[in-house]
Amino acid sequence: MSAKKTLVARYKKSSLSYAQDQRDTVRSLGFTRLNQTRELPDTPSIRGMIYKVRHLVEVEGEGEILGSSIHGSA
Repeated sequence: MSAKKTLVARYKKSSLSYAQDQRDTVRSLGFTRLNQTRELPDTPSIRGMIYKVRHLVEVEGEGEILGSSIHGSA
């Protein structure tokens, strides 16, 4: 069996003053309170959600998320 890749994300900033779709995205990632840490599967949809709320969430291995590899560039 191959080990599934995961991302470790932490909810670091409140989404109260942001748009409803961003609050919904934080909720969809499974965050319910500040400073909560979640281990999420490393899939394109999860990466897209994290990218959308990157100013609210901190990710371990951040260069892979915010770098060009998320968009398929070299």
